[in-house]
Amino acid sequence: MQSYAIVKTGGKQYTVSAGDIIKVELFPGKTDGDTVELETLMAKTDSGLAIGEPALSDKVTATILNAGRAKKITILKRRKRSTFRKKNGHRQGFHAIRIESIPG
Repeated sequence: MQSYAIVKTGGKQYTVSAGDIIKVELFPGKTDGDTVELETLMAKTDSGLAIGEPALSDKVTATILNAGRAKKITILKRRKRSTFRKKNGHRQGFHAIRIESIPG
């Protein structure tokens, strides 16, 4: 059985395995090649299941591959029976990270 973990970063939770590449919120002050530790909520390995209350003391380690920006999201606001229209756009920044190791 493949080991996996549930980690929390940027206010979101991700299910990851060793070698996975995921896109997460930007880490302030980090650049390409840096190693980061992610808060581990749960880890499933060959030796068993470990559930943190609220988190495990062991951390999942990951390496930052690159930084980027997601596709543009267009926001349109309008009001009926008037000429009010407002158009806005947003591109969210992200870090692509590779999961190196899972505790346990």
